[in-house]
Parts: sequence; C-alpha cells; structure tokens
Amino acid sequence: MRNLDARQRRWMVLRISILAVLLGGYALRVTARAWELQVAHAPGLRALAEEQYLREIRLAPKRGTIHDRHGAPLAVSVEVESVWADPQELRERGGDPRVVAGALEALLDVDRERIERRLSSDRRFVWVRRRVTPRLAAELRARKEAAPDRLAGVHLDTEARRYYPNGSLAAHVLGFANIDGEGIEGLELSLEDELRGSRRTVPAIRDGRRRVVFSEQLLDDRAAQGDDLWLTLDKTLQHVAERELALAVRMSEARAGSVVVMDPTSGDILALASYPSYDPNAPGAFPPSHRRNRAVTDRFEPGSTVKPFTVAAALARGTIRAEESIECLDGAMEVAEYTIHDSTPYDRLTPAQILAFSSNIGTAQIGNTLGRAGLYRAFRRFGFGEVTGLPLPGEARGILRHHRRWYEMDAATISFGQGLSVTNVQLATAMAVLANEGRLLRPRLVRRVTRAGEVVRESRMESRRQVVPPATARLVADMLTAVTGPEGTAPEAAIDGYLVAGKTGTAQKADYVAGGYAEDRWLASFAGCAPARNPRVVISVVIDEPGVDHDGGRVAGPVFRRVGAMALRHLGVTAATGGQALLEEAAAALGQPACNGRTE
Repeated sequence: MRNLDARQRRWMVLRISILAVLLGGYALRVTARAWELQVAHAPGLRALAEEQYLREIRLAPKRGTIHDRHGAPLAVSVEVESVWADPQELRERGGDPRVVAGALEALLDVDRERIERRLSSDRRFVWVRRRVTPRLAAELRARKEAAPDRLAGVHLDTEARRYYPNGSLAAHVLGFANIDGEGIEGLELSLEDELRGSRRTVPAIRDGRRRVVFSEQLLDDRAAQGDDLWLTLDKTLQHVAERELALAVRMSEARAGSVVVMDPTSGDILALASYPSYDPNAPGAFPPSHRRNRAVTDRFEPGSTVKPFTVAAALARGTIRAEESIECLDGAMEVAEYTIHDSTPYDRLTPAQILAFSSNIGTAQIGNTLGRAGLYRAFRRFGFGEVTGLPLPGEARGILRHHRRWYEMDAATISFGQGLSVTNVQLATAMAVLANEGRLLRPRLVRRVTRAGEVVRESRMESRRQVVPPATARLVADMLTAVTGPEGTAPEAAIDGYLVAGKTGTAQKADYVAGGYAEDRWLASFAGCAPARNPRVVISVVIDEPGVDHDGGRVAGPVFRRVGAMALRHLGVTAATGGQALLEEAAAALGQPACNGRTE
C-alpha cells in the first residue's frame, strides 16, 4: 500500500472501511436474528418443530385380571390384532380406494362400500376391522408382502381384548367390557376405574408418514396395566350353583331363579348365580333380560322365609319364651276386614312348632307381641330395606315401609313375609345372622385389589351390628333343624350326614294389574345354613314362577341340598356319623308332634 499514491491509498482505506462496516452490520444482523430465533421466539419455534415429529398418544392401559379366591382367572385381557388404514398414505402411494376396498372385502368379509367411503376420506386413520383372528392377520400380512400396492395404506396393530376363559361362569358378577375396553355390566362397570387404570397422554416420535417409531414411556409395561381384582367367589362352587340352578329352573318350568352361597363367619360371597345366563364373550347374542343379576336387582315378597327373624326378634326382646304355647285360633284369624288362614288348623303351638309347620297365624301372634315399631326395627336390624353394599350395579334396597305407614293388616302380614320385598342377597345376609352368633356382617365380594403384585386395597370382614344375642341366634337355628326333618316343610332340603337349619317360602306374587295376588304365579324359596351347629355355608335359593310345582320345599329345597352337599365336601367339612339320628334328636328336643299337614 506504500507503493500507492495518496489518492489511491485514501480510496483503498475507504473501500476497506465500507466493507468492514457492511460485514459488521451483517454480523450484527445475524446475531440479532440468532437471538430472535434462539431466545425470543424459541418456545413457539420449538412447538412448531415438535408438532412435525412428535405425536401425542393416549395410552389405554390393559384392563386388570379378575381372579377367584384361589387365583383362577375369571376375566383376562389378551392382545389381538386389528386392521386400520391411512387414506392419505394410500393416495400418496397411488393406491385406488376401490381396489383396496375390494381386496379387503374378499379377505376380511367387510362392507365394501363403507370401507371405500372411509378410504376416500382425508383422514390419517380409519378402522377397517377390529380384532381379527390370528389366521386372518397372518393372511393379510402375507398379501401385503406379496402385493404392497394392492393393500397400500393398510396396516395391522395390536390392541387388548377382554376375554372370559370360563364362558358364562359368573357372568352376572363379572359383567363385560365393550370393544373399546370400557366396562358395561357387573364388576367391569362398577370397578371400572381400578380395572382400567389411569389413561395418560405421552409424547412419541413419528416418521414422515406420521407413524409412531419410538416412545420411552411406551416401554413401561406397568403404565399400561390396570389393577387386578381378587374376588371371594369360589370357581368350583360357582359352577355347582349355576348348574343346579339351571337344572331346577328347567325341570320346574320356571321363569328364572338365583342362588347365593355365603360364608357366615366372614361374609364372603362364595357363589352368586342367576338364571337365565349369557356368555360375556358375546353378550349381543343374548336378550338384555339374561344379563340381569337377579340376586341383587330383583325384589320379591319373601313369604315364610322371614318367619325365623320374627321369632328371633321376639325371643331377644323377651316378649315370648321358647317353651311358650302360642294361640293359633284353629287356623283362622280375623284382622280388620280380612281373615288370615293356615292350611292346617292348629290350636296352640310352641315357637319351634310354628317354624316347623310354618304357621302364619302363630307368626302373626308373635309379631303382634313386638308391636308395629318393634317389628319394623327388628326387620331393619336384620338388614331389610337397605342395600347390602356389594360393589355391583343396580342393587335394590327392597321395600320395608316405615311402621307409621302400615295399615292394620300390615302388622300381621309383614311378620310372615307379605307386604315387604327383599333381594336374595338380603335374605342370605339375614340368614347368616342366625348362623353367626347373631351378628350382621357386610357381604364381601372383592377381597383385595393389587397393582403390579402389590396390594393397594384390601377388604376386611366388617361386622355391622349385633342383631340378637348369640344364645337367641343358636336357639332359633336349632328350631330350624326341624324344618328339614321328616315332619317339616322341607325334608328334601336335608343333607345326608349333616344337620341342616333352614326355612321354606312359598309366596304368591303380587298382581300389579288387577291388584291383590295372582292365583297362578308363585315364588318358591329356601334359605338355610349347614351344618346347623358351627355353620360353614349359608345358601339361599329363589325360583321365580315355577310351573310344575310351587312348593318351596319341593322346588327350592333340592337345590339347597345338592349345592350344600357339594359345598361342604369342597370345604372339607366332615359329615357327622349318625346324621339322621342328630336330626331326630333335635326334633325330639323341640317337642314336635307328628304333623300330617303343612302350611306356607
């Protein structure tokens, strides 16, 4: 530059200065833009970038497994494959919706026009057919590999399906889940939150075709698993109860029925059967009425099965004595403008004989000693008129009107089971009071809830109240052993080798159209416990509208006997030697005369 003259040097300096200024200005502009992109607008730009390669996935956890009390699976979730399509991908690859729909119709037996409309849409995801068989999934995969263009945009993905490995076993307790894995009936509905688990939305990386390729949170299997339920049901006893109930309903040409088997010492429900039944794997193939859990939703007038509770309440209050002779008015009792009858007239009977011969008049006389308020309080203490608290949808509380709303006739008829309504679960729970030293336990159906093998909730035995003194409960239970004796109303309910306590019920059904009671519609029942001393099971059987015979002892009694015999053997209860001798001994101790007639 020293070789240049002064003018040239000045020009050179000027050009260098201008270039330096331009470069400095450009550097400042780049720096400002970088600050703008990296700092000022960073959140918005980051969100725009993540929108292009991240996808929010809503995780639907696999439903938890339902087990019986011994761990046998009753409801499980299995992975199956479903077929879906990406219409935009199909167009990008030059596919023809009409051709693809035709190929899918031939392979999957789907509606061609419906699938073609879906493939012609502008969506990124449409269902083709959900939960295909493994054979169809393998065949579709093979055809895609052989001719990719013919099935362009069609994909397979796995999802969970609810499966009930035992078919219709315990269907009314379990309920079922729909195709989206949502509980619809039974425990699947009432404990939906525990079984389903928590639904979460997690980010995942996707490729240029918007398909998920990776997500760390998808690797955590525990995040996609609902809680497991462990029930009190015994799979074997549930099968026996359902089998014997179905046989009895068909043999008696009845409309329906239910059976409840309970452990009186813990309140555990060992079996809960209703008929008619259905298969939860295909609930749509059965009428909606078959899905009703009749043991908890159906109310009925119990009839004579509540007489032991009237007697127990009077003995506990001291309004009668066990050896007292009750006036039975030779089979006819006037109440207001009505007359109460016994089918066999009696002059005087002891409380034990009133139960053995099922005298309506004798029971009404005992109920009268309690008064309206006393009888009402007694039945409420036995659990009538309130739900038992089982975690099943639709449980009915029954009807027990307040005593201030009773008519004069109600005070008599309610004492022997007319004018109130109960459910079969309520009846079994009340009978368990007499089998459990007079304590009312809350029935238990779910023992515990576990998550990844750890207990998150456990149900314990809950004693609600002491209904009658233990001595009174044992005394009434001893009285009820005569019911299954040779002169009682239910000899067909006796279990060979065991002493059985129970009570029959044969009630006319109310006629809600014409009023009063229907002449040709009955409800037969039997509720009892076995063995009578130190009971291990309480069983309540209800047969709705039997057609061949309506006698509770002959219709419901045999169901009690067969279910009870199997239950006692299954629970390891040894039969007593000379069981019939024990029965005759108990009957003799109660001072029962021979009886040629019986009344319900």
